[in-house]
Amino acid sequence: MKNTVLALIRFAILVCLKLIVMVFYRFKERWLSSATKQQWREVNFIIFLNHTSLFETLFIRIAPFSFLWRLANHLIVPGADVTFDRPIVGKIMHLLIPGCIPISRKKDDTWQYFLSQVNDDKITAILPEGRMKRRNGLDKEGKTMTVRSGFVDILQKLNHGKILFLYSGGLHHIQAPGDKLPKIFKTINVNLEMVDLVTYKQQFNTVDNDIFKSQVMTDVGNKLRDNLPS
Repeated sequence: MKNTVLALIRFAILVCLKLIVMVFYRFKERWLSSATKQQWREVNFIIFLNHTSLFETLFIRIAPFSFLWRLANHLIVPGADVTFDRPIVGKIMHLLIPGCIPISRKKDDTWQYFLSQVNDDKITAILPEGRMKRRNGLDKEGKTMTVRSGFVDILQKLNHGKILFLYSGGLHHIQAPGDKLPKIFKTINVNLEMVDLVTYKQQFNTVDNDIFKSQVMTDVGNKLRDNLPS
C-alpha cells in the first residue's frame, strides 16, 4: 500500500512537470523511426545522447502519460555521487527517481551494484557520455566528448524490449553548466529513435565480449555524431 501511494505521488509530480514544460517550452521532435503508443509500453532501455545540462528532465515532455506511470514505478538510473551530494539537486533526484543509484566515476562496487538492479522488467536510463558538454563543446577537463562503455554492460543484461535513443539538440540556451537559473520560453530540439533490443544486439558479434563492446560503442558513437538535431 505504501509503495502504491509513493508511486502515485511520483506519477503526479511527473505529470505536473510535463504540463509545466508544455507551458514554458516549445518542442521540435523528429522521429528517425516509427513509434506507436504500444511500442512505448515495451521500452526498457533509454540511451540519452548529448548531455549538456542538469535540466534535461525537461525532456519528460516527450513521454506519453502512460509511460510516466511506468517511470514512476520502474525507472532506475545511475547518477554521479557528486551530483547526489548537491543539497537541492540531490533531493529532487531522490524524490522523482527513487531508483536513481549513486555511482562513482570508476567501475567499482557502486557500478556493480547498479548492474545488479538491472533487469527486463525495469526501465533503465543512462547518459553514456558520463559527463556534461560545456559551451566549448568539450567536457570540464577540456577533453572531447565520447561515449563510455558502461551502457554496453546494461545492454548485455537485457534480453527483450525496446531501446529508445534520445538525441538532444542541447540545452545550453536554457541552462549551461555553471548557470544558476534556467531560461524559459525557448525551443528544444530533439530527435528520437526506437529500435527492437534483440534485433539491435544481433547485428553485432555476440560471441566475443570485447568485440561486441567495441562494435556497440562505435555504433552509438556514430549515432551521437550523425543523429543530433541539425
